[in-house]
Amino acid sequence: MLTRETPVFIDGPCGQLEALSLAVPDARGVALICHPNPVQGGTMLNKVVSTLQRTARDAGLVTLRFNYRGVGASAGSHDMGSGEIDDAEAAVHWLHQQHPQLPLTLLGFSFGGFVAASLGGRLERQGIEPAHLFMVAPAVQRLNEDNPPAQRCALTLIQPEDDEVIEPQAVYDWSAALQRPHELLKVAECGHFFHGKLTDLKDLLAPRL
Repeated sequence: MLTRETPVFIDGPCGQLEALSLAVPDARGVALICHPNPVQGGTMLNKVVSTLQRTARDAGLVTLRFNYRGVGASAGSHDMGSGEIDDAEAAVHWLHQQHPQLPLTLLGFSFGGFVAASLGGRLERQGIEPAHLFMVAPAVQRLNEDNPPAQRCALTLIQPEDDEVIEPQAVYDWSAALQRPHELLKVAECGHFFHGKLTDLKDLLAPRL
């Protein structure tokens, strides 16, 4: 199986979006991976994002990760809100053009968890139903009525218990308030960036993809 991603440029709302795509033979679905906060140095090459991509690839999914506006070779400047969701929507439409009919999985880490969840909600309102949403150490405090999260797809939350960036209790409280079925997985002795715990993350993801 090919493991080397192909650099691509996607037409985004502010110009080109830099991305890495990988098609797999007999794919079971497609996966979009959203990276962490660009203001704090987050890019599509983040090691947690890379782990999400490889795990999705190994599960037989076509993968696409991309840089938001103003990151790497992507045009535009940071919006830190709806703009990055717009970018993710453009990436999803590119995926669907390349691989129509395949079910969509959304994965997001940190700020990317907010982006993926909000994108899922937007797609549902357009009549596009994601199959599964994975939010890893997600920035749930950013979710609001303007960008409501997906409501109907399967939902898995993965939260490090020793997260120094996202307050774990905020994620637990958000989870407890959800009026929908979902899964909350806590990772013991683990910080926000999963130092020394990337294998644990993969082991949680793999059987659920």
